[in-house]
Amino acid sequence: MREVREILRFWEARRGQPLALATLVAAQGSSYRRPGARMVVDSAGAAVGGVSAGCIEEEVIACAQEVLHAGVPQLMTFDTRLRFGCHGTIQILVEVVAHEMMTELSDRLAQRQSCRLETAAHGDARGTRIAAFEADEGSFVQTIEPVLRLILVGDSADTVALHAQAALLGWEVWHVDAAPDVIDDRTAVVVATHNFGRDCAALRDLLPTALRYVGLVGSRRRRDDILFDVMGSGITTRAGLFAPAGLHIGADSPEEIALSIVTEIQCVFGGGTAEPLRHRRAPIHQPGPELLPCTASAA
Repeated sequence: MREVREILRFWEARRGQPLALATLVAAQGSSYRRPGARMVVDSAGAAVGGVSAGCIEEEVIACAQEVLHAGVPQLMTFDTRLRFGCHGTIQILVEVVAHEMMTELSDRLAQRQSCRLETAAHGDARGTRIAAFEADEGSFVQTIEPVLRLILVGDSADTVALHAQAALLGWEVWHVDAAPDVIDDRTAVVVATHNFGRDCAALRDLLPTALRYVGLVGSRRRRDDILFDVMGSGITTRAGLFAPAGLHIGADSPEEIALSIVTEIQCVFGGGTAEPLRHRRAPIHQPGPELLPCTASAA
């Protein structure tokens, strides 16, 4: 999501200028980036985003400048087995940016609404656009979600470190003193007031919600004491409670604890398992439901 925000800022700074959009539309075998990775290029060769680990960006930028000159989309194919030892093949569509699409995408994400982008696999005159209920045959459809919002309840060394870690991922961070009223399904909350009464009050408000992640910083014994107090008030728990918050990574300092919590949040929203990749037998990349290569239509 950080990449999408950077692309939108790049576009905003160049409104009205010709820009090219490169989209990774297909990948077979191993690939550093997966379908849906994008980059935007201006006529001077400045670019933001990425479609690989940096191996092919120069070639994509050169192609983008040709597309801007001719106005005709190009489909680039890279056999990474021969060139980079990645054991895969990828296809990248380069086209002229549709500014109306960028305007609508920016507006929808600003309103925290998801947005479906439709890209014709071989390009067409309309360019990448906001998808209707049904997509055209042979199109690639990607759902762009609003940025993940992290709400930090409390003011401590933990919340300062959490803010810094979340900022690296491009998340939106709020600092509040009590449980907020404005939440949605792209919101995670971490309670770290380090005050027994305020932690209890926050959880009484948060646990009945449908939040996917509510984290409580502290020990298991403290968690048990807090939950005994909170449950005594008769609330119904609907939220996903993670207490103590974080994964076991041997964390000790506020920065390390923040890393463990942010990693856990990423697992929850990204569908990760937190298992070591060297032990994983399934593909590294999760088959995200937001990516849908269309054969006829996409509902």
